[in-house]
Amino acid sequence: MNKEFNKGLLLTALGSFWWGFFGVIYFKYIAFIGHFELVIHRCLWTAFTLIITTFFFSKWSVFFEILKKKSNLFYLLISGFLIFINWGVWIYAIATNRIIDASFGYFIMPILSVMLGYIFFKEELNKKRVFAILLVLISILFLIFVSVKSLPWVGLIVAFSWSFYNLVRKKIKVDTDVGLLIESLFILPFALFAFYLIAANGYNDFRLSEPGMMLFIFLAGPMTVIPLFLYVRGVELCGLGPTGMIFYITPTLQFLLGYFYYNEPFSFAKLVSFILIWFAVIIYLKDLYEKN
Repeated sequence: MNKEFNKGLLLTALGSFWWGFFGVIYFKYIAFIGHFELVIHRCLWTAFTLIITTFFFSKWSVFFEILKKKSNLFYLLISGFLIFINWGVWIYAIATNRIIDASFGYFIMPILSVMLGYIFFKEELNKKRVFAILLVLISILFLIFVSVKSLPWVGLIVAFSWSFYNLVRKKIKVDTDVGLLIESLFILPFALFAFYLIAANGYNDFRLSEPGMMLFIFLAGPMTVIPLFLYVRGVELCGLGPTGMIFYITPTLQFLLGYFYYNEPFSFAKLVSFILIWFAVIIYLKDLYEKN
């Protein structure tokens, strides 16, 4: 393995660790402001952070080049809506003690992406990947059969929104960070209007009289962008296969934090479902490893 490959693995691992550990700790800690306001601030300060990084990396020429194609704007509008759903539901999960359910979504997300790739892009499926997909579907059906209340709706929305987000982004070739900036700018007017309504009614925790709290809430932007940069750079250096395996650091840490640190309930039905998912993940990762 060369130095670039090893560097890519390290960056991907750091990005995945950030999402699974620092991301959970930060957003859980700040969830007292309410998940609705927190989603708004994540949208606002992610856009602000990306504007700064676009200046820093001199990518405005790339930004305006993307804007020239109407198809790019159409797809980025859809992907912006999907990532807003993903952010909103994930923060809701953090705020309402459903981190384990959210981790369920991120465990099955890569396998769902394989299924969607086959459906929409006719990507090749081998027997191992078909079996992994079937195990995921069986685990979901099992939870529905046992108890609808046990079904991790939060995790499923997280998984499907992120899988379809990746599907839409695959339709166009744009830089990840600049694409996310355009998506954020689509969301920005709604976020600003929502924040105005909160502030006008005196429900906002982000106020000039509390600069410390303002700074802490502003970190929602960098906390979103930094792991993205780390992960995407890792993908560029060592490819999708190895990074797909390393990504599982994220849901593993989320699950461990939810169960051991935040003492979230974990029913027997969910345990059985997770065992099926983990078998599917092992099969999927083994297949990725053999192909790389």
